[in-house]
Amino acid sequence: MLATSPSPVHAAVLIAGAGDVGLRAAQRFVARGHPVFALRRHPPGAPPPGVAWVRGDLTEPATLAGLPAAGIVVFAPTPGAREAAAYRGVFVDGLRHLLAALPAVPARLVFASSSAVYGEHAGAWVDEATPTDPPGFNGRVLLEAEAIVAGLAGGVTVRLAGLYGPGRTQLLDRLREGKAAVPHGQGVYANRIHVDDAAAALTHAALLERPAPLYLGVDDTPLPIDALYGELARRVGGPVPPEGPAPAGVGNKRLSNARLRASGFTCEWPDARKGYAALLA
Repeated sequence: MLATSPSPVHAAVLIAGAGDVGLRAAQRFVARGHPVFALRRHPPGAPPPGVAWVRGDLTEPATLAGLPAAGIVVFAPTPGAREAAAYRGVFVDGLRHLLAALPAVPARLVFASSSAVYGEHAGAWVDEATPTDPPGFNGRVLLEAEAIVAGLAGGVTVRLAGLYGPGRTQLLDRLREGKAAVPHGQGVYANRIHVDDAAAALTHAALLERPAPLYLGVDDTPLPIDALYGELARRVGGPVPPEGPAPAGVGNKRLSNARLRASGFTCEWPDARKGYAALLA
């Protein structure tokens, strides 16, 4: 098993799908002394310090020949389109292609999944034991990939909540322009995690000596969505968000990170209001 404490010999890490969250995780592994390889279809110039690019496409098995041996794999791809075929091609077929191409079975494979696998819970608390009931194709495809990961001896899934952080300004832009409606006073909750905390959670799960097979990656503070949107609108100088329906295909729930915290993880940004405030500052 992988050790939690530093040692002279560190497992090599392959980030399969090295986008924003994946590269942030890569830099955390580098800081801990791990050799890190980052798989991308089209590597964008020079890699971050300590990271080596690997060119390959998860949807094209022939491009995955010659992958480096890695004791730790972080599987965090991004589909090219928001449609079922693209999701299945990357998350399900792509995962199978990756596992077939690896020169050895990794001691640990961490999958960055999503809380989209849950359904409607009327604002109740949700944790890893809550039955899944995905309302959309994305959640259904992710569950298929999770099943593959669960069949691996070192497989761990981290279901990430809604991501925010540098470069993710769409919501703020909509609030500034008065285009983001929200249900007021109905107890509809938003669940968020800062991208740096998401990357830290993936790294943490990879390095635990005896991880659970599943964690919820979310901050400490589920917020009524009208309170969150109202606070953000005020900070960006936008109007009070108008009355409107809850976000479609998400479901109303409060995600609990109790299992992740019990494993020793601490969010740098436990409350999205403070995380957004720091971004805007």
